[in-house]
Amino acid sequence: VFAAVAVVSGRNLFRTRIGRALIAVRDRDIAAELIGISLFKYKLLAFALSSFYAGIAGGLWGFYTNVITPEHFTIVVSIDYLAMIIVGGLGSILGTIFGVIFMTVLPELLTTLSLILKDTFGQITTLLSAIKGMVFAVTVILFLILEPEGLAEIWRRVKAYWRLWPFSY
Repeated sequence: VFAAVAVVSGRNLFRTRIGRALIAVRDRDIAAELIGISLFKYKLLAFALSSFYAGIAGGLWGFYTNVITPEHFTIVVSIDYLAMIIVGGLGSILGTIFGVIFMTVLPELLTTLSLILKDTFGQITTLLSAIKGMVFAVTVILFLILEPEGLAEIWRRVKAYWRLWPFSY
């Protein structure tokens, strides 16, 4: 419920004057300042909004686990979160959701595939952690090179194609 409210409020924020100013500051801060947007005000607002979302997420995490310790947040977790955002698409709320789903399902698919291939390749289960790391890294690199806008852009293109199908104009 909290995640749905956060997504809806974030999407609605982008449609307001404040949201457009935040996007302008994100894209080109010097150009935004030239058209009269206060950089200090909107960068401070962006920090406050991101802190609010992080605080809500931390509160939900604490409620879920009953305890929060630094051991929960290793560098691997930070890299996982960054990869989810990159694969989903930077600057897109829907892309973030797609990235989380994709990067969560990918290791499970690899585990299932290794169980299927266990009879053919006997030692594949011992190499599973190395294979997961390689697939993880290759996935992020391929998205950075081939589709920098992430899964959100792929989703937009598919929607545009089906909106016009069967007419090509």
